Amino acid sequence: MRRLIVPALAALLAACGGSDGAAQPANAPSSNAGVESRPPNATGQAPAFVGQTRAPAVTADVTYEVQVLAEGLDKPWALAFLPDGRLLVTEKPTGALRILRKDGKLSAPLAGLPAVDGRNQGGLLGLAVDPAFASNGLIYWSYAEAKGDGTNHTAVARGKLADGKVENVQVIFRQTPSLDSTLHFGGRLVFARDGTLFVTTGERSILPGRAQAQRLDGTLGKVVRINADGSIPSDNPFVGQAGARPEIWSYGHRNIQSAALDPKTGQLWEVEHGARGGDELNHPEKGKDYGWPTITYGLEYSGKPIGEGITAKAGMEQPVYYWDPVIGPSGMAFYEADLFPAWKGSVFIGGLATKDLVRLVLKDGKVIGEERLLADRGERIRDVVVGPEGALYLVTDAEQGKLLKVVPKT
Repeated sequence: MRRLIVPALAALLAACGGSDGAAQPANAPSSNAGVESRPPNATGQAPAFVGQTRAPAVTADVTYEVQVLAEGLDKPWALAFLPDGRLLVTEKPTGALRILRKDGKLSAPLAGLPAVDGRNQGGLLGLAVDPAFASNGLIYWSYAEAKGDGTNHTAVARGKLADGKVENVQVIFRQTPSLDSTLHFGGRLVFARDGTLFVTTGERSILPGRAQAQRLDGTLGKVVRINADGSIPSDNPFVGQAGARPEIWSYGHRNIQSAALDPKTGQLWEVEHGARGGDELNHPEKGKDYGWPTITYGLEYSGKPIGEGITAKAGMEQPVYYWDPVIGPSGMAFYEADLFPAWKGSVFIGGLATKDLVRLVLKDGKVIGEERLLADRGERIRDVVVGPEGALYLVTDAEQGKLLKVVPKT
């Protein structure tokens, strides 16, 4: 049964049992130690440079409370604000797209979306709103699409948002090749400042897909860049190169479920899942190779080395930061709003494995501090976005998932 908690009641519940931030000097190191005290899975590996992992734990002069805006969502995966303040939310296994209206009520699933392959990690995934939504009404979503031969792939579609439905739906991207796997679909969508659309993909986990991450004749394990109508930007790095897909922006990725645009620079950043260790923070640059599966931190789930067990190789990019053990990253947002001044310059990432909200402090493109928030709630955070008023909006990954709002404590 789906249930909605109205904002006044949510605030009362949060005041009684919400998470509170510690009042400390803004972004001050609490010690020289990192927030992670467990030993790494890959004990013989060393970071490529100082600060690449286990940055000092920091705290900020922030007190906050968590309001529950809605619950009973079926494994919600992504959030996106419309210009009028309404909030889109996807439910992964069923393929339902719903709207949290400004009156606090949750809509019925919108009609018109194509069917999804909702098995395992598949289903309805990422969301984006067209920068020109006010004039064209277009929204975009990614999803796992099944083929008649038993294989599937990540697809991206767009359509015009209407009253209770989405009209004129067209598929603008299909990942190739299709594989028989229910894992590693990626699926985050991010509009660049020039109006092009970044699509993150996974390499589908199975060995044939893993090998594809280093190949340029397919779009598995890639960041893809397309125009809003699905056409190919002429300045993509592999346009005109024989044997290479022109959609590719960067390659050598594992499974990217976090991506966001830095509001200061306009640069794309992403966080991708590792195996046992090796979650990575990157800022994917045009035409570059990010190494998977040739170089990586961490181990196979079996405990064996991944490939040759190397972490660096000429011509392959190092991550800006990595985690071992993993956080299980999903969802990402840069914070530059005024509601929480002490959090300005932070990056928030949902922690599925750690069941918390990870806050990174960046300086000159490097991670200088890390904080874990909401750990007392014990919920898997699937997505995080910054609302128009500066609050953080989150969804939790559960069959009875919640839509949460983080606001200053009153």
